[in-house]
Amino acid sequence: MAVAVKECLELQLLEVEMLLSMFPKKGEMNLDEDAVPGVQRYLRNTGGALPPQLEFSIAVDVGEAKVKVELQVLLPHTYPHVAPQLFARSNALHRQQQLQLNSDLASHISSLDSGELCVFEAVQWVKDNSLPYLENSKISSESGSAAVVVKETFHRMWIYSHHIYRQELRKKIFDCAKKLNLTGFCLTGKPGVICVEGLRENCDEFWRVIRYPNWKHISCKHVENIETERSIDNLRLFRSFEDLQFQAHGDYGLRNDYHMDLGQFLEFLKQHQSGHIFQILFGVEGKLSDK
Repeated sequence: MAVAVKECLELQLLEVEMLLSMFPKKGEMNLDEDAVPGVQRYLRNTGGALPPQLEFSIAVDVGEAKVKVELQVLLPHTYPHVAPQLFARSNALHRQQQLQLNSDLASHISSLDSGELCVFEAVQWVKDNSLPYLENSKISSESGSAAVVVKETFHRMWIYSHHIYRQELRKKIFDCAKKLNLTGFCLTGKPGVICVEGLRENCDEFWRVIRYPNWKHISCKHVENIETERSIDNLRLFRSFEDLQFQAHGDYGLRNDYHMDLGQFLEFLKQHQSGHIFQILFGVEGKLSDK
């Protein structure tokens, strides 16, 4: 199995190198600067733990107006023997058009020969085939704007995990929240709690990204939805995406078994009009200790 993974990772590095040469300008291809060195270190010593999966995005210009469609890519360790995780998104696409675009992209990729590198093929397909979806989105918007007041759905998700420690995972959470214009917080430690709030489609995308490929011991405990014709910013409880790290109980140092001070967390929730969430997350009513 190790040999197969090694060969797959070598092919992935070749494809990434080719893509970087084809999209050299700033903003065209976004790839974490530590991603490739991490794979290279593993290939020099394959006895160690597998490196993080390669994850990047490519901004594709579509049509004469050069509308941006972003292709997000996640490569499983055994790609190209298994399909890559692909997701195309654009601010110019309504939700339905975006879903249809991704469904058709997945169908196209599944029709290709198994075991072949296909990310560039996916980029080219997005470039050549996205225009009709963009035009349908524009027509849909124009036909409905005169008669229908556009409503947006504000979404707030409360996510619970057994623990959140790894720096790589925390970076993914914060990068994704920033990219999707989500506010809220990430409570690091044991237990781990994440709250994200923003447009519903952006919260759904955040949930899809951080769960993949298989984050165990994570669940969405509670969801709040509000339809509004006003700016969703008026509904936010948080002004940014915060990094919460409260003092741990006991003398545990930096070991990965320390429990966060949930009394401090409850106080934080109450300061943000969310004290009722404590019981939803932990199954017990929160009480502040006497001072």
